[in-house]
Amino acid sequence: MSSAFPGAVPEIPVADIEAAASYYEKCLGFTIDWVAREDGIAGISKGDCRMFLTNAAFREQYGNRAPILVWLNLDSNQEVDELHARWSASNARVVSPLESKPWKLREFTVADPDGNLLRVFHDFNRDE
Repeated sequence: MSSAFPGAVPEIPVADIEAAASYYEKCLGFTIDWVAREDGIAGISKGDCRMFLTNAAFREQYGNRAPILVWLNLDSNQEVDELHARWSASNARVVSPLESKPWKLREFTVADPDGNLLRVFHDFNRDE
């Protein structure tokens, strides 16, 4: 058995699959890979990042609900800056500004219509 894990696939709790999928596609640039409306789940992706959008009926057995926080670790400060510019221009809801933190993360945060947060960062401590 390999000791390495694949990329995690977060489940994003949303009220309306169609509205959430539209926001993730139009504002954040994700691809809608598939939608199972009757089951209350959709798969979205951007590059190697995969996530599920799920409605209340789908989540009922687990009881998970919004808001949640997902960290997206990019490869450089430049990528963080470029994504911030792209998402800002697309009317994504930026809820914390682009900045370099004292703990050596370059980051910003956006929110989706359900209040879920995507915290985008690069750990430039690793560059030293």
